Order: sequence, then structure tokens, then C-alpha cells
Amino acid sequence: MSGVGRTRTLLGALAGLVAAGVALGVAELVAALLRPEASPVVAVGGSVIDATPTWLKDWAVTTFGTNDKPVLVGSILAVLVLLALVTGALAVRHSGAGLAGVAVLGLAGAAAAATRPEGRFLDPLPSVAGAVAGAIALVLVLRPLTEHTPDAPLADESRRQVLVGLLAAGSVAVVAGTFGRLVTRRREGVTASRAAVRLPAPVAAAEPLPRGTDLPVDGLSPFTTPNDDFYRIDTALVVPQVRTDDWELRVHGMVDRQLRLSWRDLLARDLVESDITLTCVSNEVGGSYVGNARWLGARLADLLAEAGVHADADMVLSRSADGMTIGTPTAVPMDGRDALLAVGMNGEPLPVTHGFPCRMVVPGLYGYVSATKWLVDLELTRFDQAEAYWTERGWAERGPIRTMSRIDTPRTFDKLPAGRVAVAGVAWAQHRGIEAVEVRVDGGAWQPARLADVPSTDTWRQWVWPWDARPGAHTLEVRATDADGMTQPERQRDPFPSGATGWHAVTVRVG
Repeated sequence: MSGVGRTRTLLGALAGLVAAGVALGVAELVAALLRPEASPVVAVGGSVIDATPTWLKDWAVTTFGTNDKPVLVGSILAVLVLLALVTGALAVRHSGAGLAGVAVLGLAGAAAAATRPEGRFLDPLPSVAGAVAGAIALVLVLRPLTEHTPDAPLADESRRQVLVGLLAAGSVAVVAGTFGRLVTRRREGVTASRAAVRLPAPVAAAEPLPRGTDLPVDGLSPFTTPNDDFYRIDTALVVPQVRTDDWELRVHGMVDRQLRLSWRDLLARDLVESDITLTCVSNEVGGSYVGNARWLGARLADLLAEAGVHADADMVLSRSADGMTIGTPTAVPMDGRDALLAVGMNGEPLPVTHGFPCRMVVPGLYGYVSATKWLVDLELTRFDQAEAYWTERGWAERGPIRTMSRIDTPRTFDKLPAGRVAVAGVAWAQHRGIEAVEVRVDGGAWQPARLADVPSTDTWRQWVWPWDARPGAHTLEVRATDADGMTQPERQRDPFPSGATGWHAVTVRVG
């Protein structure tokens, strides 16, 4: 390729990149005026999440943890940048090919928005508007180059016009994107809505935690997980922004009476307070996707009884504001446990990332079959008539939490001094309770650990075992036994399709 050809290609690639910026900025602005979920990045990201096979999702969660969503968005933007560079380079010689590339990207975003479960009629509009704006920007910026034959020398004036066009288009992209972000923030108002919430006192307050609930061991997870440290696993690329003034819960399906509750209706019900540990089914052996909080909410069983659930309705299909569906066995929240429509978490209104204004909390079930955030709908139905999001993708229907234990301290690869070492961690078997925890060193005999006190069987339990550590490399293993006499099995099994199993082990060096 001649020097002139390389210069044209470079300018074309830059034009494609800037045109993509214009398209994205305009699309985000239009989405802000409609609703943030209509953003092409959000729509495409949601479609990618839905289409991703289970093994790849598990790998992403394990590899990136709670950063999986930023990684996905970054990957989408990286692909967009690459396609924009190629499209612009092609457009220098074949303007039709460049415009076709812009159209394909716009149609992909529009199709993704139109097919989202929670999609609305106008959701494809941001992608279409962005594609039109991007195409116009590409044509205008490259006009000084396309007016001459591809191999003709570039005049200084043509170069200057292209650079001015790049600067102008880039400014449009920045202004549109920034204004769109500002509009989104002003439209949402969820921060002010949450700040205005005054939670009523519960009619049944949780008792103060027993004195021996938190063991004084450095490195041990606290019994109550702070809200900022509580794990978050969901598919929402944009956290739903639901104000209390707009919130409504509908109860329908196989019931005698359909119900609709406003935010005021919900707070007027008898609220109870309960310490409950939640666990994600994606949690690996020794993983961190488990946490305990003091929740405030209305009993789900009372609401279902008020609606009059039909005897053959064996599933509560709950829906989130972002379209997520979760199926919960009807018998579980009706069996007397503290299954809640939660509005408070650790003494404050639910954080927005954890479901404000209302979420479900059901002790004893993994979150994918119980812990619906941004809850707006409860449909009584049957497992043989409806499928929730995760069960459609092969996960088990019922999702009872498996007995599990974890070593928090010491950690793998820690270097320890010889002598007395506190080996400590947490164990959980929600709604059954932990009866015993045992630790062994280098495959030797199991030794009983001391258990902390707990307020109920619905929480995890701290444990500690004093180890007389001798110099050398050692492997520590832990296993728990629940109140039903079921001991955590040795065999390691991946989370899919019904939760991980296996003993947690750490390897340390002493001396």
C-alpha cells in the first residue's frame, strides 16, 4: 500500500471510531430520555448474558467475581471499537460498505433491545437513532477523501477538513454522551426516594445477638456482613432504579383474590426482623458469595394467605423490575420460616444494588430460586406450567442450600510461626443449622472445632479450632455436619446445577 493509501486508511479508521462515538453518544442520550435499559450497550449485554452457556458464566463469575459486568461491558466496547476502525477503513474506498457496517451495528442493537424480556415498544429507537447519527458523521467526516480517487494525492486542505470533521464529530459524541448521563441521573431520582424512606419499627424485633456470636479471631468473617461488603450476583448491567412512588407489587395467578400493594401498603403491614444468611448457588467451595444480614420485611406467607393460594399452585414465580424471573416452591415460604418481602437491611432501607425498594429473602434456598431483587410481581403457578430464568438454563428447580463450611483464617500460602494458631471460619446450612464442625491436618484424625452461638438455624455459624502448628508445609481441611445429621461430603462438585459440594482446604507453611 502506498503512503497515500496508508494515510487514507488511517484517517478512515479514525473517522469510523469517531462515528461510533457519535452513534453511541446519541443512542445513550435517546435512551436516557426514554429509559436507561433501552441503551444498546445494555440491551446487547443482556442478550449476551442470556445466550452465554452455563459453563462460561460460571467461569466468568469465578474469574472476575463481582467485576464480571464491567468486564462484559468493556468487552462489548472493545469489539465496537474494532468494528468501527474496520468500518471506517472500508468506507474510504467503498462508502456503501461503510454505511452497511453502521447499519448492521444499529440493527444488532435494535434487535437486542426489541427482544429483551422486559422490552418496550420504543426500546429499539436509541439504537436506530444512534446508527443514523453515526452514518451521517461518517459520511461528513470522510467527504473530503471520497470526493477524489483513492490513489490521488491528498491535498493539505483535504487533510485539514478531515481533521476538523474528526474534532467536530468527537465533540458531538462527548456532549451527547455527557448530556445523556446527566439526564439519566436527573430522571432516576432513586437516591432521593431511598433517602426519604423512614422504616417503621417491626412488630417482631430480632433479639440482640448472643454474646458469643462473634468470635474474637483476626481474619474471621464478622457474623453480620456490612451492606457494602455483601456479595452481589445478578444479571443487571444497569441497576434498576425504582422509586417508592412508582413501586407496586402485584399478586396474581392461581389465587382466589388478586392483590396490588403500593409502597405505603407494604410498610403498613406487620413487619418482622430476622437474621438470615443468603448464599449464591454459584458459590464455589471456599467461595465468598455468602453473607449474613438483619432483614426487615413483611412475611410472604401472610400475603399469600391473604391472596388465597390454590392447593395445586406449587410455584411462586416472582419477577424483578428488569424482567428477571425466579421460581420458588410455594410450600417453602408457607412452612413457618421467616420468608420476607424485605424493605430493610442491617437497620437501613435496602441498598439500591440489593433490591431497593423491595426484595425477597427466603432462608434455606439458594438465591436463584428465592432472592428476587427489585421485586414487582408474584404469580402463583406450577413448575410444570412455567419456567424461571435459571431453570430454563438447566439449573435445578428447587435449590435447597447444601451444608458447607469454609476456612477464613489462615489462608492458602500464609506463612505462620510455629506454635498455637487459631484456625477459624464459618459454616452454614440455613434452616437446618450447623451441629458440628471438624478440622484435620494433613489427612489425620478429625478434630472438633468450637462453635459460636447463633440466634437461629437460618444463619451461618462461626467456628474456631486451636492448632499446635509445627514447622513444615501443611494442609488444613474442614467439614460441617448439620442438625439433620448430614455431613458435608468430601467429593468436590461444581455449582451447576444445584450447588457446590466438597471439603474446603488451605495449604500453609509453618516456621
